[in-house]
Amino acid sequence: MTDQANVRDVLATVAQAHGHVDLVVNAASAYGGTRSGPFGGGPIAEADPDAFDAWAAAPARSAFSFLSGAGSFLTAQGRAATVIQVTGGSSRRAMPGRGLWAAGAFGVRAITQAAALELRPNGIHVALLIVDAGIEPLSGATRPGTAREMLADPLEIAHAVQFLADQGSRAATHELQVTPLAEAWVP
Repeated sequence: MTDQANVRDVLATVAQAHGHVDLVVNAASAYGGTRSGPFGGGPIAEADPDAFDAWAAAPARSAFSFLSGAGSFLTAQGRAATVIQVTGGSSRRAMPGRGLWAAGAFGVRAITQAAALELRPNGIHVALLIVDAGIEPLSGATRPGTAREMLADPLEIAHAVQFLADQGSRAATHELQVTPLAEAWVP
């Protein structure tokens, strides 16, 4: 997900097999450098440039490559389509010890907003889907230390993607947040 040409190539392969592309979703997360140290990068005063590259620069770069590659492919395709970038709750707020992670997530949000504004005139609906919780593994396994009710249900996330993809031109949602009721919600 870190190269626009790769994104365009994958979409061209899909279009060749199916005639066109109507929906593109990026739920992948990319990390650069080494991910050592605490989750989220740790306290700013203790973080080093490698932590910044891994937690902040890499996710923003990945979203840029995805949105740039998908946007150029879909614009050339010349038909209505939907592009969805998935991110986490850190795109809405920073938390102590996770400032680097939030910087990357804020970057993902900003790039997605810009793509939505730029691609609207081409009939391309771009939306950011914020999953403000951990996600339950597809296997149904639990995540140590987290009650199942606090994890987002992958099927409900898929329903959110479908909701965004099924919208018409008169009711386009550009940001949608999914938060399990058992998880803390911060407006």
